[in-house]
Amino acid sequence: MALAQVVLGSGRSVKLSSLRMAETYDGLLMGYPTREMNDAIVAGAVKQAEKDYPSPPVHLVEPPRVPRELRRATFGPMEELPHVLCTGLFTSEPVDPELDSVLHFSRLVVVWFQSDADLPSLGRTAPGLCDVPWAEKAEDLEL
Repeated sequence: MALAQVVLGSGRSVKLSSLRMAETYDGLLMGYPTREMNDAIVAGAVKQAEKDYPSPPVHLVEPPRVPRELRRATFGPMEELPHVLCTGLFTSEPVDPELDSVLHFSRLVVVWFQSDADLPSLGRTAPGLCDVPWAEKAEDLEL
């Protein structure tokens, strides 16, 4: 049983079989997020996904970045990412139409950011999650 199901913009249905969520700014005790900090968080999230899931390919959904104005920008301009960092393993029918869908499947690890800790669903997904280029990024495997 899948944790969630998402229909991509291409019409492909993908199933979420594993999900890790974390607070984007967990551990930020002082200061505020900047572009440089966010770049490090995003790169670190991809690197961690590649470490946690060493076999399947990893795809990053570029997160929306929201600049905020501060009266005293001590560390530079403020920029916020959505509050929840997500890493999920998705599976679907094989990409190669020549493969038997009974014996084969495709998979892809996706890293994305969203505003809350809700599971993606058919009617509600984080920005960009439905735009994952599955055919170009996912790998086919035999059961």
